[in-house]
Amino acid sequence: MNPDDIILPRDLPLWHDARPYLDVRNNDEHTIVAYGLARSLLAQIPEADERIVLPAILLHDVGWKRIPEDLLLLAIGRYPSRKDLVHEHERHSVEIARTILETHRPDGVDIDAVLAIIDGHDTTREARSIHDAVLKDADKGWRTTPHGMRTIAGWYDVPVSEVLLMLRERSNPMMLTAPGRALAEANTAAVAAEQAILHYLGHGPEFPTFTATEGAGQWLTSR
Repeated sequence: MNPDDIILPRDLPLWHDARPYLDVRNNDEHTIVAYGLARSLLAQIPEADERIVLPAILLHDVGWKRIPEDLLLLAIGRYPSRKDLVHEHERHSVEIARTILETHRPDGVDIDAVLAIIDGHDTTREARSIHDAVLKDADKGWRTTPHGMRTIAGWYDVPVSEVLLMLRERSNPMMLTAPGRALAEANTAAVAAEQAILHYLGHGPEFPTFTATEGAGQWLTSR
């Protein structure tokens, strides 16, 4: 999948309008990765409607823009002290998403259905529909990706090993679909194994760099 292929053409106008609201707490990066995860989950869960799930993924966190930035990390994490802000960001997300969706009215997209799963995407744990389950799994699944783990570790200035512990204890058990659970467990197992390279080899990961060769060029153009 090429970079230009991640966000569907139908959803690009939504993405462009959402971007100004996503430049807090790495939400712009999170949204792109979660969208990619959602597409992968949708391929395995055909009963979920991508016309509901994908627009919701792009817009589910736009409401954090209206929360004071110095309070953001108090709303999340292992010991959150301002859980009320999570509900507040959902309410703002619904308001902003409604404006964006009604501006563009994407073909085939049920606006009310999209807003219904944005509302409560963090504050409800159960799957209210299969669309809601895929949204929640893609959202929380981001935490288990290398990008998600390193981002979270940076927020709280903790090692990735501590993020892994949080995921295994608290986040992975909340995954709602079989593909979502498999995704989360596979991602955390892979990063845990990477963390163990130092133990078994006496040094951390070594990522080689290769000068481009004719053979490499052929591989790149043969995909």
